[in-house]
Amino acid sequence: MTGDGTRVVRAGLPEPAAYEPTLPGPVFAAHFHLPGDAVGPYTYGRESNPTWTLLEQAIGALESPDEPVQTVAFASGMAAISAVLFSQLRSGDAVVLPNDGYQLLPAVRTRLESFGIEVRTAPTAHDAQLDVLDGARLLWIETPSNPGLDVCDIRRLADAAHERGALVAVDNTLATPLGQRPLDLGADFSVASGTKALTGHGDVLLGYASTRDSTLADSVRLWRKTVGAIPGPMESWLAHRSLATLSLRVRQQAAGALALAEALGERPEVTGLRHPGLPSDPSHDLAVRQMRPGRFGCVVSFTLPDKAHAERFLSALTLVDDATSFGSVRSTAERRARWGGDAVPEGFIRFSVGVEEPEDLIADVLKALDAAQRAV
Repeated sequence: MTGDGTRVVRAGLPEPAAYEPTLPGPVFAAHFHLPGDAVGPYTYGRESNPTWTLLEQAIGALESPDEPVQTVAFASGMAAISAVLFSQLRSGDAVVLPNDGYQLLPAVRTRLESFGIEVRTAPTAHDAQLDVLDGARLLWIETPSNPGLDVCDIRRLADAAHERGALVAVDNTLATPLGQRPLDLGADFSVASGTKALTGHGDVLLGYASTRDSTLADSVRLWRKTVGAIPGPMESWLAHRSLATLSLRVRQQAAGALALAEALGERPEVTGLRHPGLPSDPSHDLAVRQMRPGRFGCVVSFTLPDKAHAERFLSALTLVDDATSFGSVRSTAERRARWGGDAVPEGFIRFSVGVEEPEDLIADVLKALDAAQRAV
């Protein structure tokens, strides 16, 4: 069995050819030579591109290393999410969404309902979506959830959904395919924002959807072609290049996140601390069964007493950028309530651990907490 570290550096590479680069550069083409009938792998730039092909093969090798899979790349994570939802749902259908998921899901709900689609919601924790599955066409799972970091049982939910005739899509953004393989756990789709840990450098917007069902893949691919939600060739090439270090980054970030969570647990002003790797976390036992060992993600969430306290903390950090998103090699943190759309307290912090040395990062965080506390 090829290990993850080996797989990520080889994934999606073409067969070696003398005097050719190991990873061909991006193909910038709006159209291709096309004699005769409009058939062939590359015809028009909105439909296909060789750079996408290599990236999609690479991601597929990570999401489903043991069975054939088709992956469709998109311009962003939201483009991938929208493609799966809107390609599979019709007026009169019902869909189940988490009510504690990514902050744009409420906007997606509004759009779905405007098309005559019934939207049901339930929390991620305790597999609560089971209670609203009957008659649904599609179940959307986000585990670990963003930003609350609750975990649900993918296998249990997928089995229940399939018994009721529903498709299952899992947002795998936070876990990455090296931390969790939804397709192996019964999901029909594994969907993610490649903007986050997959590419890991905070310089690419990207999304993808992977499925083992060719009919489902075709429907998602047609949606991409129809709405034009295509990734740029340069972004696709950068993403593929960045995949080679994914295993190293995931390992370092997960170790750092767990160490940070343990340190935060000693602080009296910190409440609501969550990280699936903490033995004390409510989701820990399920995460251990479902996720890969030691790969519980780079995100730690916690709450400080109020908005002003949280802002003082963020301002006092020197190794951490006050920025949104997560999964970058550089640590970031933000007061999540500033965006709206998340049911979190004003002092709620979403902290994304980078690849800095954990002891340096922890020292910086503790110093910033001390500074924020002194100003009270």
